Parts: sequence; structure tokens; C-alpha cells
Amino acid sequence: MLLTLDVGNTNTVLGGFRGKQLVAHWRLTTAPNQTIDEYGILTRNLFTLAGLEPREIGGIIISSVVPPLNRILAEMSHIYFGRKPLFVEPGIKTGMAVLVDNPLEVGADRIVNGVAAFERYGGPCIVVDFGTATTFDVISARCEYLGGVITPGLGISAEALFARAARLPRVEIKDPGKVIGTNTIAHMQAGLYYGTLDMVDGLLSRMKAEIGGPAKVIATGGFSSLLAAGSKHIEHTDDFLTLEGLRIIWERNEADAQERAAAPAKMPATVRPRK
Repeated sequence: MLLTLDVGNTNTVLGGFRGKQLVAHWRLTTAPNQTIDEYGILTRNLFTLAGLEPREIGGIIISSVVPPLNRILAEMSHIYFGRKPLFVEPGIKTGMAVLVDNPLEVGADRIVNGVAAFERYGGPCIVVDFGTATTFDVISARCEYLGGVITPGLGISAEALFARAARLPRVEIKDPGKVIGTNTIAHMQAGLYYGTLDMVDGLLSRMKAEIGGPAKVIATGGFSSLLAAGSKHIEHTDDFLTLEGLRIIWERNEADAQERAAAPAKMPATVRPRK
């Protein structure tokens, strides 16, 4: 069994794969202050409660945008599962070229999403991830990461509105049904929902124009289903796109390692003695 971890700024999503099948998944609050033992015990307990045997875990792959947690998760993997995790970082095989000014700046989750989207839906494609930030990532028809956009996430926008305006309450983020509201809560919901939706569709229109043709648009992340329902451009929603991308990258690196192990060792050149 493969354990996949997608560590985001707000949430950490775990998944357990048997082959290509996702058999269990969990969404937790990302807690940088948790200890190795807390993460290890929690992960083992989640597997046990799902009726899965932690000893079945034969591999672990991690995508993280929270660097302080990387050492903790690496140690947790070693101590509690006896495995060295594969981190999505420069040097691993993804099957996708990253054609930006500085590839090191691109979050691991965005690369993983691009790999999964191209594998499942083909290219060119655009991935919209509604996470802490809302990110847009463009993948070419040749599986090349071309670049993207980062905007404040819907949750961040809602919290900022509540925190900075004394008389505005926290509201449920939903489609209020019409733009012109007749009370404060409806005003806020319309601004958050339709403002985000029009921003998303506006950016997608501009991206498609720059690409110079059609592109499949895939949404993932916490608000993907809500916003996809009203979008003119989003064609697919995929809640487990990142976990699927992690599985694909794991398999590519395992296959690469097996090929290297099976390759015959190169014999040193024979040195002829001088006469």
C-alpha cells in the first residue's frame, strides 16, 4: 500500500492506495507544532479505524509547501512505518518539464496537480486549485508546465472582510442566488461568491487567449464544487487530483529505480600493460 500526503498551509490530506485504487482518505488541519509521535500515532490510528493494516504501507510520498514539517514527517515515516519517504522536490522524475524562470519557486502541489491533470484529462489544460490561495496552472499539450497565477483564496478573502470591518459578521460561503442582496449577509455572500467566480472566469478567459486555443479546465480544492457549478469554463472537478498525482509520480520513480537496478553494471575499461 502507498501512503500519500499532501501538506498544505491550511489542511493536510492523506490517502492510502492499493495499486491505482484510493481506498481511504482523510483531511486534517496542518499543525506545524505537532511532534513526530503525534503525527505517527494519528496516522496509524486513522489506518486502523479505516480497517487497514499500517504494516501494509510499502511506500510513502509527500508533497509539502510547509518546509518546517518536512523533517518531522520524514522522521515519522521512518520511526512509525520503517520507510524513507519520497518528497516531491527537484531531482525526482515527474514526467513534466517546468518552463518558468525559476522552477524552484513552483509549489510541489502545483507540479503534482499538473501531472495528474495531464494524465487524466490530456492537454493543454488549466488546473484551478481552490486552497488557502487560489492557484491557476497551465500545462501544454506536450506536458510542459508553462506558468500560472496566484490569488487570495476564498476563505482568506472572507476572513479578511470579517476581521477588518467591525460591523460585518462571519457568513457561510455560498451562492445566494442573485447578485443584488437585500440584507448584509446576502451582500457579503454575493460579493464573495460572484466576485470570486467572475475573477476565476475572467482569468481563465485571458489564459485561454494567451494559449491561443481551447484548454480543458479542471478544478480541485475545498471550494471547487461550489464555484465549478457557476463557472463558464470549469469542465471537471476532481477532489483527489493531488493524491492521484502523487501516486503517478511515485510509480514513475519506482519504475525508474527498478530500471536502474536491472541495468547491467558497466565494466571498467581494460587497461593493457605497456610493452
